[in-house]
Amino acid sequence: MMGVPEEDRLLVLNASNTILSGGDPELTDEEDPLTALLEAGMNMAALMERLAAERVANPTDDLTTALVNSEVDGEKLTHQEIASFFILLLVAGNETTRTAIAQGLFALSENPDQRAAWMADPSLDKTAVEEIVRWVSPVTWMRRTATRDGEVNGHSFKEGDKFLLFYAAANRDPEAFENPHRFDVSRNPNNHVGFGGHGPHFCLGAHLARRELAVTFRRLFEICPDLEITGEPDRLRSSFVNGLKRLPARFTGQR
Repeated sequence: MMGVPEEDRLLVLNASNTILSGGDPELTDEEDPLTALLEAGMNMAALMERLAAERVANPTDDLTTALVNSEVDGEKLTHQEIASFFILLLVAGNETTRTAIAQGLFALSENPDQRAAWMADPSLDKTAVEEIVRWVSPVTWMRRTATRDGEVNGHSFKEGDKFLLFYAAANRDPEAFENPHRFDVSRNPNNHVGFGGHGPHFCLGAHLARRELAVTFRRLFEICPDLEITGEPDRLRSSFVNGLKRLPARFTGQR
């Protein structure tokens, strides 16, 4: 969608891993993680600057072309704004969906009855995808700032106070979900906050992510129905992303 050339996609993957690594020593410099983070951001920004210049000179049918050539009320996005938007789209669009797929596979392996039910009934695609997002909560938390004084659940706060929104905890709230610790691919309703809840901070790519998850799992069921997880996952050492670095598996491809 962004028009990133094939030869640059490994750079995007590696930079995404570094930016969202949480300081995991396998993915960044343990002694100087901040420098590694800044270098990853600069590499992505440099890629954006090159692609932006190419799209100005030779527009194509991609989102980058739309960003660099759009004008609203006589104003265009600055190069810095475009670079920030570019990094956000590429990093968020890669990491969160990848995490949901990997963790979703692990959840299905731990709940074989749910896997069997979903494989047998494509009509469960919609509810199953929502349950994966609820169960996994790919982004663990976000921070927000109070815009006015108020009270939540008996706790008073003032304008300017900082909040940590723990999505994983909200998605296990027994007041919001029946049997919240049960993985249920037919759960309905499922008012999870895995996409950030409602309002201006709702995930920009939620509909695309849902589609990607549904298509990915349906194809996996079709082409490798005997896919089996063979060991414990190697988890990302991050408080921010509920990621997996490795998930050992085997399959024969026999249908």
